[in-house]
Amino acid sequence: MSEQNETAATPTCWDATLAFWLLRGWLGLRAVMTGLEKYAQMGKVMKPWVDPKTGAADPGGAMVEASQKVYALANYSPIPQSMQDKFAAEPLLPAFMLKIFYVVLGPALIVLGLMLWLGIGTRISLFAQGLLYIGLTAGLIMIKADDGVAWLAIHVVLIAYALTLAKHNQLAVLKKW
Repeated sequence: MSEQNETAATPTCWDATLAFWLLRGWLGLRAVMTGLEKYAQMGKVMKPWVDPKTGAADPGGAMVEASQKVYALANYSPIPQSMQDKFAAEPLLPAFMLKIFYVVLGPALIVLGLMLWLGIGTRISLFAQGLLYIGLTAGLIMIKADDGVAWLAIHVVLIAYALTLAKHNQLAVLKKW
């Protein structure tokens, strides 16, 4: 009878571990990619002209201007300018706090996402991501961006669920944290 109980308990334990790894992977990916996208901008590049019929580059070396996404530190934009303008007009959001939040947002998302992926203080990373999303939610509530509030609520629920599964984390550095 005790062998049956041990066998029955093992898959459940691994189910919770696998569930945590999925959440950890998704939340880490979401944070890192969102942070990296803050450094992206559409830029103009010159590319060889390609004949649409043959698919071959122009033998004369003709070039055309094309749009391409470019990542660079100089491109950093924490949120769209239109939203920054709305936040600036909101009296409950002090300008100095907005500046700090804008500077920290992109790097914090990248660092917290990497921490989660690598298993470095997963609980701290999850909790800090939750606080970050709560901060974003507060701003969106003030400017009445209800769709964004709903999306962030889903993220917070996923983070809260991941925190409840964190005890099943099998691959972690600083497992206690």
